Amino acid sequence: MRGRKPRLNLRLISASDEVVRMGPPAAHSLPTCPAHLSPTAKAEWKRLARELHRLGIVSQLDRAALAAYCQAYGRWVEAERMLKETPPLIKLPSGYIQPSPWLGISNNQLELMHRFLGELGLSPVSRSRVHVLPSLAPKPWDDD
Repeated sequence: MRGRKPRLNLRLISASDEVVRMGPPAAHSLPTCPAHLSPTAKAEWKRLARELHRLGIVSQLDRAALAAYCQAYGRWVEAERMLKETPPLIKLPSGYIQPSPWLGISNNQLELMHRFLGELGLSPVSRSRVHVLPSLAPKPWDDD
């Protein structure tokens, strides 16, 4: 899709006639980590999920997006590990030199991560676009 990303906003007018924009209310339960994620991806999930849920940014509806980001992160970390162990350029039997396949995997996963960073409000620019009203965020005593 070209152009600006569509915004799904509701408008509330406060007593002072200020317009407050907010997204749809998030479900209050913390999404569970999918079992199919790699160990590195699960560690990234643990690092992010609770904090994003506490801020009211992710809910059960966002489980797949967060899982996709975490899996891309896990694959990127693995590709970077392999790049440390292998040269970035490989000489083929025919004599041609080509970039390591791990370099392509790393770059592809970085692109995927970049997309999901914006969707989940994990980059500085996207965080400035996320507006969650305090009443929608779960209370500290609601955590499991």
